[in-house]
Amino acid sequence: MVVADLHVHTTRSDGTLTLATLPEAARAAGVEAVAVTDHDRLNPDLNGPVTDRDGLTIVHGIELRVDAGDQRLDLLGYGVDPTDDLREACATIQQNRRERGRQIIECVEDRLGVPLPVEPRDGLGRPHIARAIAEVSDYSYGEAFEELIGNDCPCFVAREIPSFERGRDLLAEACGLVGLAHPFRYGDTEAALARCASLDAVERWYPYDHAVDTERIERAVDRYDLVPTGGSDAHGETVGGAGLDDRAWQRVRPALGV
Repeated sequence: MVVADLHVHTTRSDGTLTLATLPEAARAAGVEAVAVTDHDRLNPDLNGPVTDRDGLTIVHGIELRVDAGDQRLDLLGYGVDPTDDLREACATIQQNRRERGRQIIECVEDRLGVPLPVEPRDGLGRPHIARAIAEVSDYSYGEAFEELIGNDCPCFVAREIPSFERGRDLLAEACGLVGLAHPFRYGDTEAALARCASLDAVERWYPYDHAVDTERIERAVDRYDLVPTGGSDAHGETVGGAGLDDRAWQRVRPALGV
């Protein structure tokens, strides 16, 4: 049974939940703790690394995309106590997100010949643009990614992101625990797992849409003495689709001061 979902997005990035609606969603799923891990963005309304709202333990987290040279990876920082360096890095990333969003929107509008009901802003991600495309065209949300704005598609624009080393250091200075997100979502899983040598944790439980060899993660956990974490990567209204059972959550808690 999932008691802690440590990978949830809100409207601060590309999710639909808010801090106000999160406790009810967690109660509906029987979840006791949630990590809010919005993309490249901190939440100013979480006034500590771990807080309590309506009986729900909320871990202030962040999902930070980094460039490992051979591929781009996502790092999860849990128990954020923001440093000035992390705030400045997030501000720079958000500025780039706005510009990148503007370029993608303009490309799609030119290609489709219709205006999109979305504007460049902080927190803007491709899911927002895909939803807007689906509203005004015959493309579905998935088709928008597959044919227009996904990697190597005609309207794709790459983001400027920090190096793996810089991102890891930023998170290590600000977080109680730093881990690799969803290792089987990268082109080279083994290379991604090798990066865990300088991390604290790895996302062990995750709702992949295909079968994965979890023994590869278990080997990395043993090799690098990692804390196994997990979460649903929720972008909608439902949490708890994947995450930690009580035993796994008890292993994570000390690193977060819970």
